Amino acid sequence: MNFDSCESWVILSAIEHNIKEKIATIGVPLREWNITIYRGILTGFNDAFIISSETRKEILSKCANEDERKRTDAIIRPILRGRDIQRYNYEWADLYIIATLPSRHYDIEDYPSIKNYLLSFGMERLEQTGETHIINKEKIKSRKKTNNKWFETQDSISYWDDFNKPKIVWKRVGSILRFSYDNSGMMALDSTCFATGQHIEFLVALLNSKMGHYLLKDSPKTGTGDLLVSVQAIEPIKVPVPSESLEKKICSLLTEVIQKKNGSEAKLDELIYSMYNLEPNEIDFIEHQ
Repeated sequence: MNFDSCESWVILSAIEHNIKEKIATIGVPLREWNITIYRGILTGFNDAFIISSETRKEILSKCANEDERKRTDAIIRPILRGRDIQRYNYEWADLYIIATLPSRHYDIEDYPSIKNYLLSFGMERLEQTGETHIINKEKIKSRKKTNNKWFETQDSISYWDDFNKPKIVWKRVGSILRFSYDNSGMMALDSTCFATGQHIEFLVALLNSKMGHYLLKDSPKTGTGDLLVSVQAIEPIKVPVPSESLEKKICSLLTEVIQKKNGSEAKLDELIYSMYNLEPNEIDFIEHQ
């Protein structure tokens, strides 16, 4: 038996045990925080409902008057996809969603330019019946069966107003963890999750940190090894509730990280490690996972 390797294994196991003890003692599960986690919008037909800025301009240009234009513009909202999410921030792809959410009970007759645009994709493809149609010998599959109308998104999205609140947005499936902060009212597609509530900027900083990645390392995985960072993965992780002064420091550093100031990210990691009372050898263990 190689006693040296055996001794190393025991030391590493003891370190990991100590880290887990500190996390369990100091941290509070996010499910007990005053935050709410949602999944992004499922349209059922992104080719029709996700549009470019050029298409948005074209739709608005076809409005009959200024009142219609204002109504129409109000439901064409900027959208984030999973691929747009970066660590701390996002790179918006200049895309919009036609946000005809069922929970808003829109009358499509009030939006003729949107109605005409959507109908250009064919009623059979837009309707939510789950049926297959044969048109010109081609099979056309409608969206899955729901009680929603043909011009509405597939999900009801009763929490639509939460998109207007400061929030964390992250990609639900991926090989790299990225959490973005948004306070500009962006909507988010179903390839993402988002959270609103208290301490949002602080949580963006923590979840992007090395400690945050350690807390999420045991998230469920797909068959290809990608992380599934769903509501179920986020809610159990244990995070210390910060003091007011510490939260201010961390949020200030978060601004510096977004501005890409040298050394700010290392300082952020340091502060977050200190919240868990981690020793240097425990920090080293986390950073080499």
